[in-house]
Amino acid sequence: AYRHMNLTLESGIYGSTFFMLTGFHGLHVTIGAIMLTVMLVRAIKGHFTPEHHFAFEAAAWYWHFVDVVWLGLFIFVYWL
Repeated sequence: AYRHMNLTLESGIYGSTFFMLTGFHGLHVTIGAIMLTVMLVRAIKGHFTPEHHFAFEAAAWYWHFVDVVWLGLFIFVYWL
């Protein structure tokens, strides 16, 4: 679909920036999904207690960070 609109890596600074931003965001989403999978495995094994759950909380904060960045990217790329 992007090629049909002439949006490629070679289409200038906008195309390069678009693919760089969405690529980095995709990388962060992949990292977040891996972190959540690891947290699920650890939770199933009983590694977390009400007093000891920092890794779980850190993964949740990371995922919220990725959400906020996605909102910023959406506004920056599609609305501006």
